[in-house]
Amino acid sequence: MSSPIRLKDHARDKRLIHSRLMMTGVFILLLSMVLVARMYYLQVVQYEHHSTLAENNRIHVQPLPPTRGLIYDRTGVILAENRPSFSLTITKERAGEWQDVLQKIVEVLQLDEENLMLFEERVAQARRPFEPVPILFELSEEQIALIAINQFRLPGVEVAAHLVRHYPKGKSFAHSVGYVGRINEDELKKLDKVRYSGTHHIGKTGVERFYEDELHGEVGYEEVETNARGRVLRVLKRNEAQSGKDIYLTLDYELQQVAKRALAGRRGAVVALVPDTGEILAMVSEPSFDPNLFVTGISFKAYGELRDSIDQPLFNRVLRGLYPPGSTIKPMVAVAGLDTGVITPSSKVFDPGFYQLPNNTHKYRNWNRLGDGWVDLDLAIARSNDTYFYDLAYKLGIDNLHKYMDSFGFGQRVALDVFGESAGLMPSRDWKRARYRQPWYPGETLILGIGQGYMQSTPLQLAHATGLMATRGKWVRPHLAKTVGGVPVTDESPHPDIKLSNSKYWESVRDGMESVMHGARGTARKVGEGSPYRIAGKSGTAQVVAIKQGEKYDRDKVQERHRDHALFIAYAPVENPQIAVAVMVENGESGSGVAAPVAKMVLDGWLLGPTADEDIEPQTQETE
Repeated sequence: MSSPIRLKDHARDKRLIHSRLMMTGVFILLLSMVLVARMYYLQVVQYEHHSTLAENNRIHVQPLPPTRGLIYDRTGVILAENRPSFSLTITKERAGEWQDVLQKIVEVLQLDEENLMLFEERVAQARRPFEPVPILFELSEEQIALIAINQFRLPGVEVAAHLVRHYPKGKSFAHSVGYVGRINEDELKKLDKVRYSGTHHIGKTGVERFYEDELHGEVGYEEVETNARGRVLRVLKRNEAQSGKDIYLTLDYELQQVAKRALAGRRGAVVALVPDTGEILAMVSEPSFDPNLFVTGISFKAYGELRDSIDQPLFNRVLRGLYPPGSTIKPMVAVAGLDTGVITPSSKVFDPGFYQLPNNTHKYRNWNRLGDGWVDLDLAIARSNDTYFYDLAYKLGIDNLHKYMDSFGFGQRVALDVFGESAGLMPSRDWKRARYRQPWYPGETLILGIGQGYMQSTPLQLAHATGLMATRGKWVRPHLAKTVGGVPVTDESPHPDIKLSNSKYWESVRDGMESVMHGARGTARKVGEGSPYRIAGKSGTAQVVAIKQGEKYDRDKVQERHRDHALFIAYAPVENPQIAVAVMVENGESGSGVAAPVAKMVLDGWLLGPTADEDIEPQTQETE
């Protein structure tokens, strides 16, 4: 008999389904409670944190870089301005793989790999988050169009308008005004990150560097609302930046051009200043360079050409050029001799063409090998007689010589506001012992008395010392800025004046310097002929290579760059000095024949006007 067939147990299935539904419901309830708890935690417990994050994603504080102050010459001619320019910027945080984006920019604009390296260097610099970094300046219309067409391939890249520094006078003021350049890594570490937010350039040399704090200004900011792509939707708050201060310099554009023309392309330096005030009227170092090349980033090739040039256009000869001053220091040595009582204006020395120390056979030659016979102070200066000054230096001794030359500013920085000035070298006993571990020898005193040997000075120091001669020892530091932000520049720690035991000594030396230009036997008498005003001057030559005892200088046997340097100092008018000038022409050989005409053109340019007759031909009448 077969077993009965069991029918489906609906009651049991129902209980099973209910239990499963109950378990599912409980599970869903637990999940809902977890979600609610998490939502509560995020929206209530961490409300401040997440609301701040969301606000930061939507609202950004953007720096507003200040407009850099302008630089003018003393008459209002603009020397440094800000010119609008379209630049290409990239925001690293919005660019994603920014190296790839830079590569695409190079491809789109058809640039070379050198540009890619520059772009990477600029973007890699540590900056504030979400701050656009300019990578390419002076965009052309074609480049702007190419960027616009390819915008979808270049996230974080924008074309923006910027003010870019521009120097309208180009090479003329490169060594005085200087230039700005991109902030490098070392500078970035030292700068105030807040004050320089949004600023990508800083003064590198000259006035731009020395007065960086005044020219830069104060940064502003604005709060902006952006969309998810980083585009600015609206400005919520704005605090305007404060522009940098404008600077009026003491330099005179017209006189600067006169000095530049006077050098006529030769390597050299010219400095002109007002003796009573220290205002630098002209400051020319030749050859020069175009400072605009450095503003937006000079190419490796262009910089290499400037750096490696044998003529050294980047070298500021006025401030950093160190040259033996030669016979240009003889007036200062004469002042020392008179003030110490070693000589009087009428003291005479017999010159047979050489000088010998007591009990010594070595002959220290005068530039005039035939000698000048009996020579007093006036003739010694007019003829630049070496024998007279050998004897004077020997009688003074190195200690007195160092003391007085130091009082004239040699061996120290003399300027008030120039960047990169060299102190030069005024040797002494202690200096030689520390440097060479040797004693000082009497023969070294002799050659120091005619501005040779260890002594080195800059053209600026020579101009300053000439100004001291013109003002009878009134110490005024040379300076480039006349006013900064409308406020006159003053010297907060003035140097003490040179006080002589008898003020008439200044006139005695001045008479000799006047004879250089207007005396019957003056070394630069041809340059002074016909001048409508009286000039006090002094010529000089500085040896580049030594000449053996008994040999005579032969220019045909010496390479051009080994020939003597030509120097000349002057001030005028003699009765009421309004300008002092120092000129150095590298390898010019003759101070009176080459450097003196340059000085005369500068004097004429200031005293008679820039349109005065400038056709003064170089002379070769005297070695000095």
